[in-house]
Amino acid sequence: MAAQPCVTDLTRAAACRDGAAASHLKFISIFVIFFTSMAGMSSPVLLARVFQGKSLYDRAIAVIKCFAAGVILSTSLVHVLPDAYAALADCHVASRHPWRDFPFAGLVTLVGAILALFVDLVATSHVAHAPYAPVVTQEKESGVELGCHGGGGGGEAERGVEEEMVRLKQRLVSQVLEIGIIFHSVIIGVTMGMSQNVCTIRPLVLALAFHQIFEGMGLGGCVAQAGFSFGTMAYMCFMFSVTTPMGIMLGMALFSLTGYDDSSPNALIMEGLLGSVSSGILIYMALVDLIAVDFFHNKLMNSNPGLKKASFVALILGSAGMSILALWA
Repeated sequence: MAAQPCVTDLTRAAACRDGAAASHLKFISIFVIFFTSMAGMSSPVLLARVFQGKSLYDRAIAVIKCFAAGVILSTSLVHVLPDAYAALADCHVASRHPWRDFPFAGLVTLVGAILALFVDLVATSHVAHAPYAPVVTQEKESGVELGCHGGGGGGEAERGVEEEMVRLKQRLVSQVLEIGIIFHSVIIGVTMGMSQNVCTIRPLVLALAFHQIFEGMGLGGCVAQAGFSFGTMAYMCFMFSVTTPMGIMLGMALFSLTGYDDSSPNALIMEGLLGSVSSGILIYMALVDLIAVDFFHNKLMNSNPGLKKASFVALILGSAGMSILALWA
C-alpha cells in the first residue's frame, strides 16, 4: 500500500514528459519572457525620464528605488535561496559526499555576500580618489585657489566631488546588481530549457513573465537613479531582457548534446551553487546598498517624513508582490 503513491507519481510524471510539446512551449516562452523583461526594466527608466527636471523627480526616484529594493530582497530570500537549498538537498545530491556533510548552500551564499562586499570596497576606494584630480585642475585653470581657506569656491568643489562620488557609487551598485540578477536569470533559463516536463513548463511561462516584470522594475529603478547615458541604459535593458531567453536556449542545447535533465545530479549541483552565489550578492546589495543607503543616508528622505513613509510602503509592496509570485515560480 505504501508504494501506491510512488507508482502514481511515476505514472503522472511519465504522462507529463513530452519532448516535442515541451520544445514548442519553450520557443514561445523565449519571446514572451524577452518582451515582458524589456517592459519591466524599461518602465521605471522611462518614467524617470518623464519626471526628470520636474519638482517630483527626486521623490519619484526615491519611491521607485525603494520598490526596487523590496523586489530584489524578496527575489533573493523567497525565490533564489530556497531553490538553491532545494537543489542541493535533493536526494540524488544529498546522498553524495561531500554534499551530505555540510550546508554548502548557506556557505556559498555567505561567499557571495562577502564577494559583493569586496567588490564594493575596492570600487568605492577607487571612486574616492578618482574625482579629485579633474576638479582641482579645473579650479586652478579658473584662477580659484583650493585649500583650507578656499571659501565658497572650495565648498562648491567639495559639493561637486561629493555629488560625483554619489553618482559613481550608484552606477557601481546598478552594475553589480545586474550581474547578480543575470546569474539568477541564467539559472532560471537553463533549468527551464533542460526540463522536458510539460506540466511544469506550462504554468511556469506565465509565472516567469510576471517574475521578470517585477525583477526588471527592481533593476530599472536602480539604473534610472544612476544617471547613465541613454545608450548605456538601453544596453543594460537589452542584456537583462535577453539573459533568460539565452539561458533557455542554452538549456535546450545542453539537453540535446548531453541528455542531462533538470533533475540530474550535476545539473542540480550547478543550479544550487550558482543560485547561492546569486542570492548572497542580491541580499547584500538590497540591504546594504539600497535599503540602508536610502533610509539612513538619504538627506531628502530624512528631511521629509511623508516621503519616508511612502518609500517604506513601496518597499513593502515590492517585497509582497515578488513574494506572492513564489506560489507559481
